[in-house]
Amino acid sequence: MINQDPQYYVQGVLEQNKRIISKTITLIESSLPAHQELARIVVDSILPYTGNAVRLGITGVPGVGKSTFIESLGMMLARDKTHPLKKGTKIRKTYKVAVLAVDPSSTRSGGSIMADKTRMEKLSAHERAFIRPSPSGGTLGGVARKTRETMLICEAGGFDVIIIETVGVGQSETTVASMVDFFLVLMLAGAGDELQGIKKGVLELADALTINKADGDNIEKARQARKEYETALHFLTPSSPTWSPPVLTCSARETVGIDTIWETVLEHREKLLNTGELEDRRRKQALDWMWSLVEEGLKERFYKNPDVKEMLPTLTREVEKGQTAATIAASRLLFLHDNHHSEKALK
Repeated sequence: MINQDPQYYVQGVLEQNKRIISKTITLIESSLPAHQELARIVVDSILPYTGNAVRLGITGVPGVGKSTFIESLGMMLARDKTHPLKKGTKIRKTYKVAVLAVDPSSTRSGGSIMADKTRMEKLSAHERAFIRPSPSGGTLGGVARKTRETMLICEAGGFDVIIIETVGVGQSETTVASMVDFFLVLMLAGAGDELQGIKKGVLELADALTINKADGDNIEKARQARKEYETALHFLTPSSPTWSPPVLTCSARETVGIDTIWETVLEHREKLLNTGELEDRRRKQALDWMWSLVEEGLKERFYKNPDVKEMLPTLTREVEKGQTAATIAASRLLFLHDNHHSEKALK
């Protein structure tokens, strides 16, 4: 039974109660209109307590070891006395870490995030960590909207680092890049093709490339791949005038080089904070989010319009049979309201 009092959720989130944080996210993911209205009140109320976390997006080619990487990074950031660091590791501060997923494939196949969660056994059991699968059902836009709002809930709930992972492929990388401060692309060495099917557009979004599995017999291959990727990045325009994306290597399995990646994330954050770019980026992301919600809402209202529902089957058949041009049909549907007014005026 969902509690109808918004203060129950707001208070619970601000008190960093994990159980209520989970319930709040469940409320956000609900498609019921009453729950959506309640969720809007909750998100609006916690907004002043958001914005302080490091927002890190992670994507990678299949088989790159994303789950192992996220668990290694998460455990390193959320460590305590029972998880001592390796000698020489640079990370000194401890963090509360939330891992969220954007998984458009979950709408069709159930996705792989639950398997990822079971693979991140240590991290999911850690008291300073929180792992949340992406909601199933709905479009990529819907999944992304829930993930954005979940990110805000986690920030207000005291998490210092929010890792947003792309589980699906294609458009989800661009979607994740549009809601984070730092976008990390994980790559493999010796997979044949230098760019391994990663689209040029995704590389242009990257704030850093990291070659994982740089261990054992693969170390030399990783070094070679690093040179190749550095050459590839020279031909691309960096997304920031003050930051050139580096190419790094690591072994998530052996937790080697993970601390250097985190240092890179912090260095990037400091530079963008000093130039005001981070604030600008987040402002632009908030506006883009608003417009994407407007577009989504308009589409939803359009299909729910009773006049559209009434006219759509007839127009669809006419277009299919070639009796009405698609442009004419679209115009009639889009300007139904104006058409009704014109008909009344003629009468």
